Amino acid sequence: MQLSPHLSFNGQCEAAFKFYERCLGGKMNMLAYGDSPMAEQVSSRWRGKIVHASLTVSDRVLAGSDVLLPGTYPKPQGFSVLLSIDDPADAERIFHLLAENGDVRMPIQKTFWSPCFGVLVDQFGIPWEISCEAKHTA
Repeated sequence: MQLSPHLSFNGQCEAAFKFYERCLGGKMNMLAYGDSPMAEQVSSRWRGKIVHASLTVSDRVLAGSDVLLPGTYPKPQGFSVLLSIDDPADAERIFHLLAENGDVRMPIQKTFWSPCFGVLVDQFGIPWEISCEAKHTA
């Protein structure tokens, strides 16, 4: 069994996943509604939107899509995507990349549980926690 976060977007899935690929690296795959068997079932305006996106980083997958029905997009709440990163310099670099045009909720900093931890909501409304898992030194 493998757990993978699946993020919903209100038409910005393609832009979000290109942004995440730039920030995190990895291998991305995307399929638009218009290129899927559902092409004739969606409005022509929505055919360029994403029915499925995936970004594989190491052995983990981040998935996402644009919600199909206009007006049904639920604003993300009650979760964060947690990135555990071994190297503090990488953790800080990725934090600052993801924070571009977003909202920093807790600047990346040393805490009692991590040498480097921060919280942000990215420009697409997705909440992230960046945590360095390197051995903490007091």
